[in-house]
Amino acid sequence: TERDATGWSKSKLKEVLVGLVVEGEAGRCEIGDLKHVEGEASCSSRKGKLIFFYEWNLRLSWKGTVKESGEKHKGSVEIPNLSEENEVDDTEINVSKKKGEGDVLKDLMRTEGTAKVREALRGYLKALKTGELNQQFTLGMILPTKAAVGQELAAERKLSGNAVQGSVSPQSLDTVGVKIPTVQILLREIFNSPADELYSVFTTQELVQKFSKCPAVIEAEKGGKLQMFDGCVSGEYAELVPSQRIVLKWRCRTWPDEHYATVALNFKDMAAQTELQLECKGVPVANEDSTRQCWKKQYFEEIRSLLQQAKDKLE
Repeated sequence: TERDATGWSKSKLKEVLVGLVVEGEAGRCEIGDLKHVEGEASCSSRKGKLIFFYEWNLRLSWKGTVKESGEKHKGSVEIPNLSEENEVDDTEINVSKKKGEGDVLKDLMRTEGTAKVREALRGYLKALKTGELNQQFTLGMILPTKAAVGQELAAERKLSGNAVQGSVSPQSLDTVGVKIPTVQILLREIFNSPADELYSVFTTQELVQKFSKCPAVIEAEKGGKLQMFDGCVSGEYAELVPSQRIVLKWRCRTWPDEHYATVALNFKDMAAQTELQLECKGVPVANEDSTRQCWKKQYFEEIRSLLQQAKDKLE
């Protein structure tokens, strides 16, 4: 799993750097603007470990006033390579000033100013690795094990139909309220069955109950209801094209009230096999990986097992 943190980083760097005030005996300086921001940042999960990548080339403008004379001067601060390859203390920071007098301000920026800039950069990296970004983007990036997914489903099943874990005020992309950060999940699976057979597994109540091993409500028509895994998953059918496509309004019980994802299942017939393409839009960021695992483990693995059993019986 990898998430782009470039946009967030640009905002955060501006927040921590612009407006920094440096004061000393020589006078007062302030960083006025982030003139140049070039680079990227990302967060990825590999083998259960979070890895952060960042590489930035920054140029800041500063302006200052000499204490004794009241003279005003301008200059810039350049940070050519802020990256994970160097510690912040070893990162190159170059201070320059426009022509003329006022070298006392340049010296102030080179000493105390550089120290303040390094402190601000440490603040950005802390937010990237352990603070705000962690809360917004890395929640759920470490994949749960199959056992953990099973325990989570078992815990959900114990909840009563009305009790929503971590209940919050209704919020969805379709209703007025606070929009929650969401992600899109794309999966592709090959099944050793023709498309019409696989399509029927998703639209026949008896077959859904067999692979889910739970009572289910399946009304396979436009606007028809869907309820699975003892109510842990619910929704409705939005579109049905036999043997080709199913679109669902779909949610997990633990999601914020009234928030639904849109799930599109596309069946591509390949003779004795079918390629199933899943596109799930609007999944809450915090539930990305539990949702991914739900489709992989609770749906696809169990469906594959059911189809294999049926094939074995015929043979």
